[in-house]
Amino acid sequence: MQAPSPSLIAENLACRRGDRLLFRRLSFALEAGAACHVTGANGAGKTTLIRAVAGLTTPYAGEVRRTGALGLLDERTGLDPDLPLDKALAFWFGIDRVAGADEIMARLRLDPLAEVPVRYLSTGQKKRTALARLMGQQASIWLLDEPLSGLDSASQGLVSELVREHCAGGGIALIASHQPLDVPGMTAFAIEDFAPTGEDA
Repeated sequence: MQAPSPSLIAENLACRRGDRLLFRRLSFALEAGAACHVTGANGAGKTTLIRAVAGLTTPYAGEVRRTGALGLLDERTGLDPDLPLDKALAFWFGIDRVAGADEIMARLRLDPLAEVPVRYLSTGQKKRTALARLMGQQASIWLLDEPLSGLDSASQGLVSELVREHCAGGGIALIASHQPLDVPGMTAFAIEDFAPTGEDA
């Protein structure tokens, strides 16, 4: 039986951080092949939105509905910091039954780092490692929180390339980033456009 096409829908979302209402009345609907770029200044609520869509926090109002598996990329790698990189990734690749682990490592230029303990990786190297784990999950919906931070220009270009390929294969990508990506046809909105006004107080 063929799996249903992925979809990601948010309706009238509102989220708080402490007593502060970050955004409200935020809605979007993404179908297979769609990418959406959420822009905004640091602290405006981009990460809060991604975490709410991922189900890691409960929105103050509204709801999220999805069809398809989620894969989340954020500042955490989820890898054992004491293990060499190849063994740390092999643990997750084994769980996800990844067939092309070597190809993923090569694509993200991680081969030379195979024996380096995860704790000694640079910020950019950890980000590429997190991307490798995301690719191994084979989730149809990607949630990317600042995927370009800490990366050099070549790796930033690779992220855009991976998103293009993911969407061309029928996947969905919701990307929170204050940096631009090269993904033709990608929609975008600024999180500040949904900031509360005086009438929301």
